[in-house]
Amino acid sequence: MSEEINVQESAAEEVNQDAMDNFVSLKKGDSVKGTIVKIEDNQAYVSLGYKYDGVIPIRELSAVQLENATDAVQIGQEVELKVVSINDDKESLVLSKRMVDGEKAWDQLQERFESGEVFEVTVADVVKGGLVADVGIRGFIPASMVERHFVEDFSDYKGRTLRVKVKEIDRENNKVILSQKEVLDAEYEQSKQQIMSSLQVGQELEGTVQRLTPFGAFVDIGGIDGLVHVSELSWQHVAHPKDVVSEGQSVRVKVLKVDPAAGKISLSIKAAQPGPWDTAAGQFAIGDIVTGTVRRLVPFGAFVEIAPGVEGLVHISQIAHRHIGTPNEVLKEGQEVQAKVLDFNPAEKRVSLSIKETEEAPEQPAPSARPDRAPRSPKIEKIDNPNVSLSNESMSYSLAERFGDKLKNLK
Repeated sequence: MSEEINVQESAAEEVNQDAMDNFVSLKKGDSVKGTIVKIEDNQAYVSLGYKYDGVIPIRELSAVQLENATDAVQIGQEVELKVVSINDDKESLVLSKRMVDGEKAWDQLQERFESGEVFEVTVADVVKGGLVADVGIRGFIPASMVERHFVEDFSDYKGRTLRVKVKEIDRENNKVILSQKEVLDAEYEQSKQQIMSSLQVGQELEGTVQRLTPFGAFVDIGGIDGLVHVSELSWQHVAHPKDVVSEGQSVRVKVLKVDPAAGKISLSIKAAQPGPWDTAAGQFAIGDIVTGTVRRLVPFGAFVEIAPGVEGLVHISQIAHRHIGTPNEVLKEGQEVQAKVLDFNPAEKRVSLSIKETEEAPEQPAPSARPDRAPRSPKIEKIDNPNVSLSNESMSYSLAERFGDKLKNLK
């Protein structure tokens, strides 16, 4: 009986010794492997085969700030760790995943920097001046290196996957700068050259308005942008592109010019639409009374827009019934007027208009009475009697009285 007890005790001692042999001997700074067995209170518990489980505080899970431990690890995941501190008396074993990831990351990032490799990262946080990503260490993407275009608000970028290149690396200062813009620029230039080589002047395409400037709109026509100058946005006068198009709007454009050397593409929206004169061909006829807007005043008349892009000339002689020296005496730019179509030739893009023929001619003043004339002197009639006075008003004596004595002497 005593022999059986001794055998059992001996076997138990062997089992305990085997278990002790299997225990890991740890010290600060050691690298170990373990399995995540629990995530609680925003820290992860790891089984290493040691006397007790180790813990990874949330700050040691990643190089970037995390909100939840589950953003970095999952239960059952095998991880490589470094011992930060150990206290067997208190059964405290603090581990770090961040330190191991960082050591591996520097070598890998250096290789990617030298090769220009493109790789994916997940945006971990949005901070002042840009974005932060966990690349084993804290990687920073400045706002100017996120997109090819300006981004005003990055609040919705958290959690996005970006394709980046290492722009700058400084291990001594623990600094890594990443850029997605360089990746997008390179892809854009490659796509641009391919698309430009296939474009033909006069070709019509579907595009999307990407951004607006005071001088025009940039339209994406399949991976590259072309410029629609403000003068090519509409057949009507456009003060600012935002008055006729908006970002994200789908538009049809016509290729006006392709310059591969300069990398420029000139597009037109209005050229891809029916011209105003084509539309106007069946809209107006000679004799019609139309409403228009005075667009320009010139010394010889006024140009009046009677339909978008269709202007007709009102000759100065057709502005008013009265004589005028210049059109400015009667009209001003922007004024709405009624006009009669005198001649309409859409083929030659010419319209002659008259404003005065839409108005009644003013009544002519009645002829004024002739001014009173001074009374004529009475008509003097010939008389045979020399003694008769010729005029009671102009003469007070007779011929006989004047010449009587002389006549006697002639006898």
